[in-house]
Amino acid sequence: MKQYLNVIETKKEYEIALKKFQTLFHAKVGSKEEKEAKLLAVLIEDYENKHFQIPEPDPVEAIKFMMEQSDMNLTDLAKLLGNKSNVSKVLNKKRKLSLEMIRSLSKYLHIPAEILIKDYSLNI
Repeated sequence: MKQYLNVIETKKEYEIALKKFQTLFHAKVGSKEEKEAKLLAVLIEDYENKHFQIPEPDPVEAIKFMMEQSDMNLTDLAKLLGNKSNVSKVLNKKRKLSLEMIRSLSKYLHIPAEILIKDYSLNI
């Protein structure tokens, strides 16, 4: 009997789909199970995009994360932001990012400008 997959609309359907996907995850390439797993993945992703909102990161936290991912130190960041004083002030939220800083960070750390221009509170 052929199984038909439907759009996932409830949390229960979502949980069932996740369990089914786990059983199919290592399906043989080219098999009908692999095709079913691919379709389930699309349906699961659609449900998650509609029901699980992931907030955009704080600009300073995004900088710290990308520094860590890039093995960048404070001296390296100072080259992008002008000097070590700027780095310290920005990372401690004592100074907002300038447009020039945003452009440099976006280009060299590959952080979307939309994240860097988000407003955040200073620790004054």
